[in-house]
Amino acid sequence: MATLSLLGQGLKLDTRADIAPHLVNYDPALIEEIHLGGNTIGVEAAQALADFLAKTEKLRIANFADIFTGRLITEIPLALSAICDALIGKSTLVEIDLSDNAFGGRSVDPLVPFLSTARSLRVLKLNNNGLGPAGGAVIAEALTRLAGSLEKGTKSNLRTIICGRNRLEDGSASAWAAALEAHGTLEEVRMPQNGIRMAGISSLVKGLAKNTDLLHLDLQDNTFAEEGGRAFADELGRGSWPLLKVLNLSDCVIGEEGEVSPVVEALAQGLHTKLENLQLQNDNLEAAEFALLAGVVSKLPALKRLEAQWNEVEEDDESVAALAAALRKQGGRLILNDEEDEEEEEVKEAEEEEEAPASVAAAPATVEVDTEKEKSAVDQAADDITRLLEKVSIR
Repeated sequence: MATLSLLGQGLKLDTRADIAPHLVNYDPALIEEIHLGGNTIGVEAAQALADFLAKTEKLRIANFADIFTGRLITEIPLALSAICDALIGKSTLVEIDLSDNAFGGRSVDPLVPFLSTARSLRVLKLNNNGLGPAGGAVIAEALTRLAGSLEKGTKSNLRTIICGRNRLEDGSASAWAAALEAHGTLEEVRMPQNGIRMAGISSLVKGLAKNTDLLHLDLQDNTFAEEGGRAFADELGRGSWPLLKVLNLSDCVIGEEGEVSPVVEALAQGLHTKLENLQLQNDNLEAAEFALLAGVVSKLPALKRLEAQWNEVEEDDESVAALAAALRKQGGRLILNDEEDEEEEEVKEAEEEEEAPASVAAAPATVEVDTEKEKSAVDQAADDITRLLEKVSIR
């Protein structure tokens, strides 16, 4: 596989003469991947790059993350237009990464002709671009047009959308909902830290619900509250994402003081049996929610990691102990503080460095435990769960 990479070299490429030496030794007809992140590309250099891209015949992956650092707002649209226009019609292209480029709403239009016609595209990465609601809506509408350009009965190829840290807010949520629904083929959607609030979440969920093959959903650090939480819970309760493996709802305000979170109630139905990683950090969750989760763990056999730091419950609460024991029983782990998370990473790194034999590496990375005491703790946890669930009704 032929790859052109200048990744992370910190080059300042202003003119055609600046970029020419980096392209001259490559046959564009053979290039399958190009990685230019961590350099800064001016208008003339971008036009030379576009000439090269236009000649590619096998290009699959285009990594243009972080290629405009220090560039003027007047330069970026021209350079971006040259690059994206050269990619139009590339039927082999399956992934493009334009993250960490400060487009803003003013520089996003050059993406539209490409995105609205990129029928072969499977992975779109637009993280930390400062899009804002207006720019986000432009991108979403281009993706909706892309779906509409497909022949009747033809499924979209789009599988992954990563669009976090872009201040999408409620103003672009309905446009994104329409785009997600139009494709209906998404397996991975990551839209963290976008300032989307209750009404926007309610709208976005309607589009997400049409993507029944979803495996990975990350909405961290957007605000659900009661309205958004109920809308999301309704879809969870319908089993809208039966294949879901990773769900990140940390910092989403899914819990309210003195009330059981509808999102946790929906999860407690045990419909998402493929779920492996659940993140509910800093979500105002109380003992009642931990008790509900403890009671459903056995119905979620794939669940191996539950991150629940910074919630409204003490680490020595009986509901926490019950949840931790239930997870431990099926080889999983409850993370309640950063130290535990760091310790787990250190253990993993140590194991990799040691390159232990397969028979050893296959064993769980845990501290030695007295079997009888562990069995007793699990039995006690089961009793605790039964008693706790008597106090909390599952809808």
